[in-house]
Amino acid sequence: MKVGLIRHFKVTRGYPDNRVTAEELLKWVEEYDASEVEENDLDLKNIDWKRCYSSDLPRAVKTAEKAFKGDITLLKELREITVAPIFPPNRRLPLKLHLLSIRMAWLFNHKSQPVSKRELQTRISDTLDKILSSKENTLIVSHGGVMMLLRKELLRRGFRGPEFKIANNGELYLFEKR
Repeated sequence: MKVGLIRHFKVTRGYPDNRVTAEELLKWVEEYDASEVEENDLDLKNIDWKRCYSSDLPRAVKTAEKAFKGDITLLKELREITVAPIFPPNRRLPLKLHLLSIRMAWLFNHKSQPVSKRELQTRISDTLDKILSSKENTLIVSHGGVMMLLRKELLRRGFRGPEFKIANNGELYLFEKR
């Protein structure tokens, strides 16, 4: 069985200015979620993909539609991790500081984050249970943070595949179970 992980195409909405408030950051996240994408050619390794699952966010759906010519199952469980800034709403800080603080808060299960690390890991595991039950070659189109957890869970289940820190947009990462 083969599983192909694809991170959505690159989003056209750029990053906000260097210093932003928490409110501006959340507005940018909304714009990013609704943004158009820059399509690129996909190398699907000449594999006969039987199924495709995708996050239901527009950037992932557009990528899945280019990658797979059949019925695509949209799952909110494959959406990117929901973030919540931890600094006061009107305090202007460097974007990188906001993003780093959110990541640290999530990693340490800070109460400010809407979804805990454990909850997300359970969600990914349960979702993979459903996806892998068919035992057919399957594409999964998702997002950078979720793909790291999907990769980790696939390896835990005996799949072999490439290592990546942050997946490239519009690139197939092939995992095989022997």
